[in-house]
Amino acid sequence: MISHRRVIAYFQAMTQFLRLVLISVLALCAAAPMRATTQEDVLSAAILPGWQMQNGHHMAAISLTLAPQWKTYWRAPGDAGIPPLFDWSGSQNVKAVTIHWPSPQVFHTNGMQTVGYHDKLVLPVEVTPRDPRQPIFLSAQVDLGVCKDICMPAAVQLQAELTAPGKPDEAIRAALKALPNSGAEAGLAGIACVLDPIADGLRLTATLTLPTRGPQEVVVFEAGNTSVWVSEAATSRQGGVLTSVAEMVESSGAPFALDRSAVKVTVLGAGRAVEITGCPAP
Repeated sequence: MISHRRVIAYFQAMTQFLRLVLISVLALCAAAPMRATTQEDVLSAAILPGWQMQNGHHMAAISLTLAPQWKTYWRAPGDAGIPPLFDWSGSQNVKAVTIHWPSPQVFHTNGMQTVGYHDKLVLPVEVTPRDPRQPIFLSAQVDLGVCKDICMPAAVQLQAELTAPGKPDEAIRAALKALPNSGAEAGLAGIACVLDPIADGLRLTATLTLPTRGPQEVVVFEAGNTSVWVSEAATSRQGGVLTSVAEMVESSGAPFALDRSAVKVTVLGAGRAVEITGCPAP
């Protein structure tokens, strides 16, 4: 059982740890004759302009190229990861932006699990314009974390004009092909989720009848509410049945109601992930 106090203590300890790491890195850089690693050394970014879709939306992408063996993070990166943040407010003729996340990978470093991408990420973004007949000016402020032996925060400001009809882009098409399978595509025969109260939140136990995704399956739960912290899931399999358990705590420590329809369950394994929206009762 994970209490709210333990959650707060964890984040305080992690903050202090990161401060100590930063101080150590800065001290090493000051003492060493070599130049410190900068964002420009490990990360370059651009907008791929893409093409106009039949529904009037525009499919573009953010392209991130990392130095060899460097990684960045998925939308739900794990406790040791840094989730990316996007600000589209400087855009023009943009009503909405939908991010299409390719299947990520699971990393284990020093006993900590994170979820993300290494070396390169093409992240498709579907832009809904206010007026499909007019050009789109897309402005993206992206704050993210990049890691290898050390982690560092990064920020990129990207801008591009998206005009119709545009042209096909094989990098974007490949990223779209790497999107997670739906439950139906993966052969999901059923999912049932049981909620039990704990001291400061809820314990969710999901039972999925799903063909195996490989020898090391990892399940990630998202509550559909960014103020709800979700623990790393404990997962086991018996034949065709996958069982995964995680705990959820509201950041304020107050009781909360979980919207089952908003919960996302992602199963990671060999190859493409499986993404299931909704966690119904038995």
